[in-house]
Amino acid sequence: MTRSFSVVDEQHDFVVLDKAPGISFHSDDGPGLAAIAAKTLGYELFPVHRLDKVTSGLIILARSSSAAAELTALFTLHQVEKYYLALSTGRAAKKQGWVKGDMAPARRSAWKLLTSLHNPAVTYFVSQGYDELPFRAYLLKPFSGKTHQIRVAMKSLGAPISGDVLYQAEMADRVYLHAYALQFTVSGQQYRYVAAPQYGDKFQQLIQHNGLSEWLLPWQLNWPQYRQPKQVRN
Repeated sequence: MTRSFSVVDEQHDFVVLDKAPGISFHSDDGPGLAAIAAKTLGYELFPVHRLDKVTSGLIILARSSSAAAELTALFTLHQVEKYYLALSTGRAAKKQGWVKGDMAPARRSAWKLLTSLHNPAVTYFVSQGYDELPFRAYLLKPFSGKTHQIRVAMKSLGAPISGDVLYQAEMADRVYLHAYALQFTVSGQQYRYVAAPQYGDKFQQLIQHNGLSEWLLPWQLNWPQYRQPKQVRN
C-alpha cells in the first residue's frame, strides 16, 4: 500500500513532506494530506500552498499560524523557487523555452491557455530525451501560481503529461508530474530540497537510466529571469 507521505525535513516552524500521488490535499473524500500528517506527526499543521491530487512531491506545511502567514507571503510574492518534473510521450513544439498566457476554464474541470497576457501563467522549461526510453523528461519552473499551470503548459506544447487523461494524454499507472525541488529563504536562512520521484514505472525507468543526473541541483541551471510587464494605464 502506498504511504500518504514521507517526511523530508522537520524544522521548528515548518515541515517538508514528500506527498504520494493520489492523495488529496484537502479533506474532501476523507482526511486530506494536512489532516493525515498532523495525526501522524502529533502536532497541528497549517497549509501554505497545495499540490493537485495527481501530483506527487515536495510540499511545505507550517507548524504555527504565524509561520503559515510568513510562508504564505513568500509564495504569494513568488519568492519560493519551485521545480517540477514531468514525463511525456508526446512530441513537444520545442525542447525548451517559455510558456506564457492567460488561463481560462475549459470543459470537465480542465483549464486552457489563451494567447492574451493580462494576468498570465508563466513557466520556463528545459527537456531531454533518451535513446532507450519511450518518453521525454521535462524540468519546469513556474514563475506564477495558477491552478493546473504545469499541466496546461505541457498540453499547450503538444506534450501532455503521461497519464493526464484530463489533458488528452494516454492512460498510465499515474499522472507523471512530480514537485521535484524547492528553494526559499525564511527568517534569514536559506533552505533547499530535492526529492526524486518514488512512484510510477516510468519514473523508475528514468532513475535507473540515470536520467536525472543533469538536474540534481536544478537551481544551478541557467534559468532566465522573468520580469512582470508594467501595467499600461489609460
